[in-house]
Amino acid sequence: MNRPGISTSPWWTKTAHADRRPFLLGRNKVQAALRSFFLSRDFIEVDTATLQISPGNETHLHAFATEALTIDGQAAPLYLHTSPEFAAKKLLSAGETHIFTFAHVYRNRERGPLHHPEFTMMEWYRAGENYEQLMADCADMLKLAAETTGTTRFSFRGVECDPFAKPEQLTLAEAFDRFAGIDLLSSVAASGETDRDHLAASVRNAAMRVAEDDTWADLFSKVLVEKIEPHLGKDRATILCEYPVCEAALARPSARDPRVAERFELYACGVELANAFGELTDAGEQRRRFEHEMAEKARIYGEAYPIDEDFLAALSVMPEASGAALGFDRLAMLATGATRIEQVLWAPVAEVHS
Repeated sequence: MNRPGISTSPWWTKTAHADRRPFLLGRNKVQAALRSFFLSRDFIEVDTATLQISPGNETHLHAFATEALTIDGQAAPLYLHTSPEFAAKKLLSAGETHIFTFAHVYRNRERGPLHHPEFTMMEWYRAGENYEQLMADCADMLKLAAETTGTTRFSFRGVECDPFAKPEQLTLAEAFDRFAGIDLLSSVAASGETDRDHLAASVRNAAMRVAEDDTWADLFSKVLVEKIEPHLGKDRATILCEYPVCEAALARPSARDPRVAERFELYACGVELANAFGELTDAGEQRRRFEHEMAEKARIYGEAYPIDEDFLAALSVMPEASGAALGFDRLAMLATGATRIEQVLWAPVAEVHS
C-alpha cells in the first residue's frame, strides 16, 4: 500500500543552485528596493507572529494546524497564519498609522508554478487614507521592481506586460460585460443579497456549463477564472476593482454603490499579484461575514476555523484605513524572468507525493 511521503528536494545541488542563483539575487534586490520605498515614505516595518488563534476565515483558504502545549501537557489548537492581516490591523488599533511587513505565510492544498505552501506576503496599511492610494502604490512598485532588475517588459507564459505603463482600471461589472457578456450586478441586490438563478441563466447564455449544486459564488468564480483572468494584465497591468460585497469578506461597501465593495486586485501578465481593501471596521458586520464564510467552509470541506475574538475587539476601535497584500515571490518572478515560484525561493519546501 502506497502512503504519502516527502520527496527528496534537489534544489540544494550545486548545479540546480547555480541555475537558480541569478533569480535569487534578483529577488534580494527587489526586496531591498521595496523596503527602501516604504521606509522613505515614513512607513514602519513590523514583524507579526506566525502562530495565530485563527489562520483567517475565508472559505477556500486552507491552513496548517498545530497545537500549543502548556507545561503540564494541556493542548490548545493554533494555526500557521495564511496572512499577517489580523495582526497588522491590531497594530493599527494600537495606534500605528503606516506599516508594512514581509511575512512568511502558509497555505495548505496549494502547489504549482505560482503557488507554494510557504511564501512571502508583503502587506502595507495606510490609516486615514483611501484605497485609491494603494492603486498608485502598486503602479509605483511595478516600475521599481523593473528598474531594480533592469528589465523593460514582464513576461509569463507568453503574455507580456509593460511595467512602466499606467495600469488599466476595470470594474468587475465592466469585465463581466466585456469578456463574458454578463450583467453581473443585475444578480446583486442593494442589500448585497445575490440571485443565484439569475446569474446561472446568464452563465448558460454565455455558453458555460452550470452544475445543479453551483452557488452564486461558484458561478462568479467560474466566469472570473475562465473568461476574465486570461485577459488581464496584457500589455499593461490591470487593476480589477469594485468586487461584489459578497466577494470581499474584509472590505467595506462602496459609498457609490452598496452592491460593491472597496476591493481591487492587481494583475500583470495574467498573474494575480495583489489584493487590496478599503478596510471594513464594523466588527458586527465582520463577525457576520466570518460566520457565513465558515458555514460555507464546513459545508464544502467539512471543517471550519475559529474566529479570533481578539481581532474583532481590536477592529471595533481600528481607525479608517486601507491595506494591501502582495505576493512578493510572484513579483520577483516577473521582475527576474523566472517561470516557477521555486526559482525565487532560497530554500523551497520539499514536495509531498502520494
